[in-house]
Amino acid sequence: MFTGLVQALGRIHAIDEVAAGRSFWIDAGELAQEAAIGDSVAVNGCCLTVDEIDLPRLRFCAIPETLRRTSLGQRDVGSTVNLELPLRPTDRLGGHFVQGHVDACTTLRAREGESDEVLMRFELPAALRGHVVEKGSIAIDGVSLTVAAADADSFTVALIPHTLAVTSLGALQAGDRVNLEGDILAKYVASLLEARA
Repeated sequence: MFTGLVQALGRIHAIDEVAAGRSFWIDAGELAQEAAIGDSVAVNGCCLTVDEIDLPRLRFCAIPETLRRTSLGQRDVGSTVNLELPLRPTDRLGGHFVQGHVDACTTLRAREGESDEVLMRFELPAALRGHVVEKGSIAIDGVSLTVAAADADSFTVALIPHTLAVTSLGALQAGDRVNLEGDILAKYVASLLEARA
């Protein structure tokens, strides 16, 4: 379980094709010192397991299912990724509950504004329609954000300067692909309503 509050920006150091899919060596900086083999780490919102450590680099293996369902398969050496360690029971929940289970990938349609506030409008995948509501929560590449507006096929988030500076979202341009995870509470409510109908 994560919060969607990015703790570090990592950089993909190497990518290797392996029998189980693809391995990613990520330079995680100081965050790598807190990780152990077998630990979960959210990488652009995707929960991956550390399987080797060569400080400050961590290695993760992404199986074909993960590569199909997330944008990780489209990342290259040198790409910047958002990193977050799991939530501890004693931590403050500053973002929202994020599982690290990507629901869908989507595309940034438009970016407006400058350093004070940037509005980003994303396509809304069919799998998340009904789960994304104005003032609700959504995780984009693992970053906990509040939905500023939503319609039938898109939604908008407003990013403050801090978020633009400390996450990979600051570099996003129209046409870029991102990972989405809907609010777990919205998913449970939708499931209960479907079961009652």
